Amino acid sequence: MMEVCYPYFDPDFENLYERIYGPRVYVDNDDCENCTVVKVDSLEKQGPLLEVLQVLIDMDLLISKSYIFSDAGWFMDVIHVKDKLGNKIRDNRVINCIQQAIYQKGGLKNPQDQVMNSYENTMKSESCHERTAIEITGINRPGLFSEISAVLAEEKCNVIEAHAWSHNGFLACVVYVCDQSTASCIDDPIRLATIEGHLSTVLANTIHDKDHIGVKACFIESDRSMCQTERRLHQLMLANRDFDGSQSGPHSCSKTLVPSMRGRTEKMVTIDRCVEKGYLIAYIECTDRPKLMFDTVCTLTDMHYVIFHASITSHDQFASQEYYIRHEDGNIKDTDEERQVVSKCLEAAVERRECEGLRLELCARNSVGLLSYVTRTLREHGLTVARADIETHGEKTNNVFYVQDISGNEVDMEIVDTLKREFESLPYQVKTELKPQKQNSMERVGFSFTNLLRSQLEKFTHSFISP
Repeated sequence: MMEVCYPYFDPDFENLYERIYGPRVYVDNDDCENCTVVKVDSLEKQGPLLEVLQVLIDMDLLISKSYIFSDAGWFMDVIHVKDKLGNKIRDNRVINCIQQAIYQKGGLKNPQDQVMNSYENTMKSESCHERTAIEITGINRPGLFSEISAVLAEEKCNVIEAHAWSHNGFLACVVYVCDQSTASCIDDPIRLATIEGHLSTVLANTIHDKDHIGVKACFIESDRSMCQTERRLHQLMLANRDFDGSQSGPHSCSKTLVPSMRGRTEKMVTIDRCVEKGYLIAYIECTDRPKLMFDTVCTLTDMHYVIFHASITSHDQFASQEYYIRHEDGNIKDTDEERQVVSKCLEAAVERRECEGLRLELCARNSVGLLSYVTRTLREHGLTVARADIETHGEKTNNVFYVQDISGNEVDMEIVDTLKREFESLPYQVKTELKPQKQNSMERVGFSFTNLLRSQLEKFTHSFISP
């Protein structure tokens, strides 16, 4: 019998492309003393950074530091994360979940599929509802969110989840509802049109400019994440050009801050240019908070900019961010107008989630009309909702409101005592949100590509001059 010889092929060769071009995900608990380090690298263009951030934010992880390198189509990201208590991530199930979620974004298989799927199924079973999403945008005014809640109650809509932001006089709101009687999604076109019409009427009472009014109802999948909702709020605000600040007023959730490197400041955004490499360089210095990096990356992505390099650090409750960006077509206009627009949009991205005033938290058994009752009570006591986050988990609903006095004054604590009596039948918590202490921007220390380049140049100059 004649022997037939075949060339030898390594069985791992078939997976060589995936192994080389990634994405490769590492979760390291040994590299840093206080943080868990998540490392991701892949052969990608735009997209991986925001997708990775979405995975981490959905798991309620806090980002303390990050370095991004993306050039010639290669993406590498190093992110230092902590849990909500500020500790390292020790749960192997959560670590596997992080790895698999990022792998799934890249379309690759991972050995931990079974672990991840069982974890996801557990999470989804706790909050699986058929629901309809209603997106609302318009010019804000005191009591508008209360009026929106009243319309939904009149239309027999049970609010499962709602998130509303106001900034520079604009309001953006995403509400998830189901039918009050059947607890199923609302998909009747006639009924949806009626709801949209009534909400549009409420919004139209505010202004004469119809261009800023928007109400859209649509059926969505039940597993849409909080991160996706917040991304949509950013998009709605950006589409309404809230960064212009033309509709600001005493009821808006904006701040007037004077950026200065010499004094103390809460927020500073500057746009520079790197002529040699064709980058715009965006510097952001502000008070640190959760999801800050997610907010700025969302805005840059929605403005169709590609992030090639970035450095994000936080120190003493203050964050410093540096982005090297180009437009997705590879060009930059390099005009004063473009730099001004980028600066304004990044300022808006930082401010949208921030609200001064009283933080009111109500936890109660979910019931139809609860949101309408609470917001009406706030309105009757001269308070307006600047931001709202309502979530339902099983039979319990958690309502978080950031409220301000309609006249623009500080919230009177006597009103808070009155609210406690009004809501005495509900379990509640009332807290004031304390702003982090301001830091001197000149005293902050963080990694910067520009500072690194400058230091290397100084070393070279010194060695050249020295005998």
